[in-house]
Amino acid sequence: MQRYDNMSYRPPFMRQNQYIMPQTVYDTMMPIQYQMPNTPSELEEYTYPQNVPGALILIQEALTGETEDRMFYQYLIENAPSAEDKEIIEGIRDDEIRHFGLFRQIYYQLTGQTLSPPQDVIFEKPSSYCDGVQRALIGEQNAVRKYRRILYALQDRVQINILTGIITDEIRHGILYNFLFSKNSCRV
Repeated sequence: MQRYDNMSYRPPFMRQNQYIMPQTVYDTMMPIQYQMPNTPSELEEYTYPQNVPGALILIQEALTGETEDRMFYQYLIENAPSAEDKEIIEGIRDDEIRHFGLFRQIYYQLTGQTLSPPQDVIFEKPSSYCDGVQRALIGEQNAVRKYRRILYALQDRVQINILTGIITDEIRHGILYNFLFSKNSCRV
C-alpha cells in the first residue's frame, strides 16, 4: 500500500487542469450583478405558504389557457402547410390535453375541489398560419413563466415532478414552434 506523506501529492481532482484558465483572486471577488429579492413583497412568489393562493389562481388560469390553446392548435393543424407541421402541432396539442388533466389533478389535491372545463372560451383566429405560429411561440414562453410560479408553491414531490414535466414540455413546444417559424420563412 502506497502512503502519501509527501505534501506535494495532489489527488487528480485537485491538480490544475491544463484546459481550464487559472482562476485569479480577482475572479472570485467579482460582485454579483443580480440583486436578490429582500423585501417581503419581492419574496412572496417564492415563499410557501404565502404563495399558495396565487398559485391556485394561476392553475385556474392555466386550465382556461390550456382549453383555448387546444382550440388554437386545432386551427393551426387545419391550416398547416405540410404533413410535418401537422404532426408536430398534433403532438403539442396532445401534450396540452394531458396537461389539462394534470393541472386538474394538482388543483384537486391542493383544494379538494374539482375544476370543470371552462365553458364559452373565446378563440381569436390568427390572421395567418405564421401569425398563429408566432402567437403560439410567445404563448409557450408566457406559460413557462406562469407555471414556474405555480411550481414555487408546491411541496409534494410528485406534484413538483408533474409540474417540472409540464414546464419542460412547454419549453420543448417553444423550440418546436421556433422550428416551424423558421421552416416556413415566417416574418415578424
